[in-house]
Amino acid sequence: MTLLIKNVRILGGARTFPDPTDIFIANDKISAIGNFSQKKADETLDGQGAYLSPGFIDVNTDSDHYLTLFDNPGQEDFLRQGVTTIFGGMCGSSLAPLLYGTLESVRKWGGSEDRINVNWHTVAEFLATVDKRPFAVNFGTLAGHGTIRRSLVGDAVRELTKNELAVLLETVKRAIGDGAFGLSTNLGSVHAQKASRSEMVALAKIVKETGGIYATHLRKTGIGIHESTEETIKLAKETGAKILVNHFVPVRGAEKDYERAFAAIEALPADVDFHFDIYPFDALLLPFYTFLPDWVRMGGFEVMHANIQEEWLLPKIKKEMEPIEDSRFTVAQAPGNDFLVGKTLRDLKEMYGLQDGREALLKLMVTTKMRGVALYENLNGDLMKKAIVSKRALIASNAPSFSDAASGKQLKSDRTTQTFSRFLEFVERDKLMPLADAIRKITLEPAKKFGLVGRGEIKEGNYADLACFKNGEVKFTIVNGKVVMKNGEFPNKFPGKVLRHK
Repeated sequence: MTLLIKNVRILGGARTFPDPTDIFIANDKISAIGNFSQKKADETLDGQGAYLSPGFIDVNTDSDHYLTLFDNPGQEDFLRQGVTTIFGGMCGSSLAPLLYGTLESVRKWGGSEDRINVNWHTVAEFLATVDKRPFAVNFGTLAGHGTIRRSLVGDAVRELTKNELAVLLETVKRAIGDGAFGLSTNLGSVHAQKASRSEMVALAKIVKETGGIYATHLRKTGIGIHESTEETIKLAKETGAKILVNHFVPVRGAEKDYERAFAAIEALPADVDFHFDIYPFDALLLPFYTFLPDWVRMGGFEVMHANIQEEWLLPKIKKEMEPIEDSRFTVAQAPGNDFLVGKTLRDLKEMYGLQDGREALLKLMVTTKMRGVALYENLNGDLMKKAIVSKRALIASNAPSFSDAASGKQLKSDRTTQTFSRFLEFVERDKLMPLADAIRKITLEPAKKFGLVGRGEIKEGNYADLACFKNGEVKFTIVNGKVVMKNGEFPNKFPGKVLRHK
């Protein structure tokens, strides 16, 4: 199968192409770059002078957490933005390794583990299973610290024993050897509160030894983010591990802490491999339970759900919940309760006949059995723009791709549908940085970070993962030499590959 792309302006090439150029693709690789006015191919696309770049790489997605990786193999929301490669297994939760073969760790995102047949335990078995399924994007995963740790201690919040730590370290080492790109942690979760510094150092050293990435959700993401960032910087310097801080975003009310944390990252020496991911929006996508006080979240889903139904506990829970701005909270997903999707907390107060938004939220949690997520507009847009241009910043949606035909109703956030389009729009409209630098930030830099060989750069012999765009609109997307999106239409082709750490 051959494909000829004509008349495009190349960005993100291994060499500079000042004039409109043609690209010839054979099977899944770029075969030649030049002017091919007489060359024939099985399929020809005319770029009409638009930009052609390597396909964009989303370093932090939630399609595995929401299980849409299985019921939406096209992942069209990403393809329409020019994204050709996505990574999952972030924030401490992954679909493998599973010591006991259950997907309990994804329930907080509203996923139901009985939607798929889990026939794997190890990362190797999981990736082999995914290999057999059709995908339109390339997919790689990290191993989730929380997923493994909870298999060892259940819902207990405590330090690991010496033997448990040995099992954890060996499991992580094997997972990376099986193809995981590293380890992710969520130190802000209740179940990781007792993860000791020695545990984190030991894990980071394993990641360093195996050449993987240590990705982390910080212990504190609002007030206290500076101290949490310093903790992670210290870990990076002590172990030499490659660090990726997940969704390093400026929460309103904690701007001073965020600026101190950002300054500490910017001051790092060039030889410290330290990045953070960020998205160009002001809304968080959060499971309902994250609005509860820490002590209520102890013990797992069943215990949390029981706690919020205890009448004598409700006044204490409400008193200790942070105030929530009614109009900024919107239900994005509520499995089994589709009528709630799109409603704001103000709507819920009216519907339930309540005056306090926290009471309405508690009622929502009871109604949905705590399964679901909300969009909460609580970020500082000006600080986001300042951080997004940093050389340490990588772009990520931190969102899933939902199929329009999927069962159940979802409110697609802009992060799902517009993250990379919006980033390029900001770059061009607000002159945030040269366009060529912006393209490297979403192609070559993440490819180097994750060690993707033959991707992230346009040159002969590389995989033909490509995005053609003009004026912020993607004209077509190519994955491994196949056109998977053209003028917004998905042709039901699935050339995506499972990527493995080497």
